[in-house]
Amino acid sequence: MNIAKRTYDWMLSWGNSRWGAFALFCFAFAESSFFPIPPDVLLIALCLGAAARSFRFAAICTAGSILGAIAGYGIGFFLWQNTAGEYTALAQFFFDHVFTIEAFERVGALYDRYNFWIVFTAGFTPLPYKLFTVTGGLFHINFAMFLVASVVSRGMRFFLIALLIWKFGAPIKSFIDRYFNLLAVAFTVLLVGSFVLVSYLA
Repeated sequence: MNIAKRTYDWMLSWGNSRWGAFALFCFAFAESSFFPIPPDVLLIALCLGAAARSFRFAAICTAGSILGAIAGYGIGFFLWQNTAGEYTALAQFFFDHVFTIEAFERVGALYDRYNFWIVFTAGFTPLPYKLFTVTGGLFHINFAMFLVASVVSRGMRFFLIALLIWKFGAPIKSFIDRYFNLLAVAFTVLLVGSFVLVSYLA
């Protein structure tokens, strides 16, 4: 917990730096493949410090996250297994420090039915996006579909945060901290659920 708190505080400290936008890009990139803390933390801080540039920060965050998602996909596609089909040392490192092998295998099983929506859900909600980018590469899901789902979901998440801060300023921060993830989950459940229902009724 102390390490997580120090990492969180370190991320926030970049909000007061002239390199804040670059740091935001780097954190967004890293979070899509291995970093534990979402870039929303720094995005919110930067938007609060310069509300007029909120959408610029959201674009930077989205670009970093998408490139990181491509890197995560590449890790799963090229570096996760050796030619004998065994997990590599890199994969074992991820299992030990980033996510569990059980979670990894559960997500892999979901891709058989919900390709686009699995990526979209992970990108928009608090689910660990890195878990889904790496598994997407390993299970060779369609890359174009993966990219579209990532752009839509990550863009929606970060631009929505930027819009709220641009519109309402500092008072909205406590609302975002407390309720944003819950509302994102509820919205995704309703959206995905409606499409699943239509598919069953068609």
